[in-house]
Amino acid sequence: MSADLILRGGRVIDPANQRDAVGDVFVTNGAVSADPAPGATEINATGCIVTPGLIDLHTHVYWGGTSLGVDPATYAAKSATPTLVDAGSAGPGNFAGFAAHVIAPAVPRVLAYLHVSFAGIYAFASRVMVGESHDMRLMAAREAAEVARAHPGLIVGIKVRLGAHASGDSRAAPLDVALDVADATGLPLMVHIDEPPPTYGAVVSRLRKGDVLTHCFRPFPNAPMNGQGKVRPEVLEARERGVLFDIGHGMGSFSWRSARAMLAEGFRPDVISSDIHALCLDGPAHDLPHVMTKFLALGLPLADIVAMTTTAPASALSRTDLGHLTPGAPGDVSVLRLTPGNVTLTDVEGETVIHGERLAAVGYARDGVWHDSPQATP
Repeated sequence: MSADLILRGGRVIDPANQRDAVGDVFVTNGAVSADPAPGATEINATGCIVTPGLIDLHTHVYWGGTSLGVDPATYAAKSATPTLVDAGSAGPGNFAGFAAHVIAPAVPRVLAYLHVSFAGIYAFASRVMVGESHDMRLMAAREAAEVARAHPGLIVGIKVRLGAHASGDSRAAPLDVALDVADATGLPLMVHIDEPPPTYGAVVSRLRKGDVLTHCFRPFPNAPMNGQGKVRPEVLEARERGVLFDIGHGMGSFSWRSARAMLAEGFRPDVISSDIHALCLDGPAHDLPHVMTKFLALGLPLADIVAMTTTAPASALSRTDLGHLTPGAPGDVSVLRLTPGNVTLTDVEGETVIHGERLAAVGYARDGVWHDSPQATP
């Protein structure tokens, strides 16, 4: 397939290069270029939004190897997202299978946070739900460090899940192990928090610069704000330290009430991600453009939302090559359409918001190779 591409006439939003204007984007030999290549594949992007390749920082794509995994190629096309970051589906005991059978042949780029639990998230289904952080015997520090060191560039961080559902009576003890592994490998941590214990404040107060707190706008209990709607002081202190806050919508972790309260206090997320998995693919998360649409409904400018799904996750991953359309960068491009018409947007508590337009996927390129989104018409 051709790695030469021309995207004609779209609204190009490239936050890293302060570009927001109608124009063309060129990819030559798989990399963004200043000039078009003769004979390149042409995509008419008139009326569309053209962005650097979207990066979904929180997905679960160990398809076939875990109950929660979705097929990366299908999801990438559905969401027009060329880079998917798996958030701890695999641990050190099964990462080899994930790497060989899913990541290596994947159409989109797949990067991974390695779970500190030996088998990753192994029992997450509608009728079987076992928190992988309950049993401290599964916290595999040595093995996780070994596997992370063996896959530099592919493993981008360490994952741990905490809360009444994920860690149960072990509470925050798995965080001790995960922090040890992160320190030993020099990698950032991504931490899931669900219902207490432990509390949101107790967890975020232990995170370091560059670590990611996902599910940052989750509902009560363990919401990021107190009963008066004010941002918890531990959250503000964490942001001052350089902790990153990621949406990670999923099936239980985005609340309109929390989002409105946090934004009213001037606290925006650093990263918008879907936490897509088998139990939220049909709602309430659906896909990354659907989650982005929710932030349009909350009043955020489109250019800022694009930054939260391109430059911000690229920075969290320390991938300076991704998230922008600078000549020489990988030829990763996403094309979306802002479609008028009422759309019902539902959070994880069942609250709905009606918005008058939505972001719809048209297609994406990875390294200059174009892939249409299902039923997309540029």
